[in-house]
Parts: sequence; C-alpha cells; structure tokens
Amino acid sequence: MSIIVSAIGQGLTWGIVGIGLFLTFRILDFPDMTVEGTFPMGAAACVAAIYSGASPLVATLIAFIAGMLAGLVTGLLYTKVKIPVLLAGILVMTAAYSVNLRIMGRANLSLFGKPTMLRNHFLESLPPYFDSVVLGIVVVAIVTALIIYFLQTNLGQAFIATGDNPTMARSLGISTDAMQIMGLGVSNGLIGLGGALVAQNNGFADVNMGIGVIVVALASIIIGEVVFGDLTMNQRLIAVTIGSILYRFVILLVLKLGFNANDLNLISAIVLAIFMMLPVLENRFRIRHTLAKGMTKHD
Repeated sequence: MSIIVSAIGQGLTWGIVGIGLFLTFRILDFPDMTVEGTFPMGAAACVAAIYSGASPLVATLIAFIAGMLAGLVTGLLYTKVKIPVLLAGILVMTAAYSVNLRIMGRANLSLFGKPTMLRNHFLESLPPYFDSVVLGIVVVAIVTALIIYFLQTNLGQAFIATGDNPTMARSLGISTDAMQIMGLGVSNGLIGLGGALVAQNNGFADVNMGIGVIVVALASIIIGEVVFGDLTMNQRLIAVTIGSILYRFVILLVLKLGFNANDLNLISAIVLAIFMMLPVLENRFRIRHTLAKGMTKHD
C-alpha cells in the first residue's frame, strides 16, 4: 500500500513538469530541450536557497523564477537571434549544467536536517507517503486552475492562436514573438517548480537529475491523451497529471517484474514509444477493419 501511495505522490509532483512541457510541446508546438536544464536548476536553486536560510515556500518560488529565466533566454535566442528552437534549448540546457554547479557549489546537495515544504505539523501527522500526495494535490490544483483561467483570457487565446497558426495570429495583430517568449518562460518556470518539489521530496538536488526528464514529461502527456482520447483543452491539462500517475504505476510494475533500476531511462523511453505507437496501430486496425467490412458487403 505504501508503494502505491508513494507512486501517486511522485506522479502528482511530476505532473507539474508534464503540465509545463504541455504548454510548449502541445500548445506552441515547440520541441523545447531546455527542460533538462531547468528541472535540475529549479532543484538546485531551491536547495541552495534553503541552505541560505530562506523558507521552503520562498525557495520554491525562487526555483520557479530561476526556471522562468532560463526559458526566457531560450525564447530570446529563438525569436531575436533566430537560432532554431531545438538548438536554442540545447544551448541553454548545456549552459545550465555549469550554472547549477555554481548555484550549489558542488555536484549534489542534501536537505538532511533542513526544513522543506513536506516538514510541517499537518503533513508530518499523516501516514507515510501521504504528505507528498496532499502537497502534490494542492500544488497541481493551484497550477492547473491558474493555467485554465489564463487560457480563457484574451492573452491566453492569443497564446493558443500563436501555436495553432502563427501567420494568422500575426495578421490579427498578435506579437507571436512575445507569446513564444512568454510560453517558454512560464513552461520552464513550472518545470523549475517541479524540480524544486521533487528535490524536497527526494531530500537532495543533483546536477544530473535532469537526464531523461523530457521523456518522463512527454510520457505524462502522451499516456493521458492515449488513455482518455479526445478531450477539451482544460480536460487535457487534467489528463496530463493523471497520465503522470499512470506512468509511475507502469514503471512500478516494470520494476516489480525484476528489471534493473539502472535501466529506468531505457524503460521510460520504451514505455513512451509504446504509448506513442498505440494511436497509429489503432488507426491502422480501424482502416483495415473498415476495408474488410466493405469488401464483405461487396461480395
């Protein structure tokens, strides 16, 4: 039971990272590689701030700002310097590694004996692992509600229009460069926030904890879409978090079958590939079934 509760807590925490990537990957249609740098940056900034005496809440907000700044750099490189978005993300991701080392002063930093958002009277009174579940639900609910509200505003509609059709958006007087910079900033801010929460949940920050993050976040998005099918924009945001939880259960099942934990990134990639193939296989099956049915009627 404790393993299941822990998986749900991790799924909720990582769901924030999935929501962040959803803004660029699905709405703006950007393959943003910055996330593998901003995730550990958020963790590093949060842990370093706690070490400096900041409260866990303030440290978590600092992590959000740090991630947002990295995303803004990617956005400026893409829109103003005209570097392709994939390369711009890789450049910022690479630079973030050195920045994270500067922030922490070492490769990893432990939170042992330090205050975190999980260490308060109410959360510590809960059964084991329920603290991360409760905190995850609260943070995910707030983030999801804010994004849903934002997407219903005029600015949010302009943001969606930029991703749907940049040429049409510009003809309507929308500054697509500003929308793209904003999207990359907010997206990476949320990913930095997710990194801060994961660091507090795990009890440490490490410069290498960003490896494979984009695969995990994509898995949350793809699994949610495959499982629930056609959804509205608001429903898809909720599905991302549920997809993140389902992904944790899939990984848990795979590890329970005896696979090595060192193969986790390989397993994550395979799981993502399988879920991405399912809609294609389903469409092919439907086409073949329709053709076979038509040929049967013709005969």
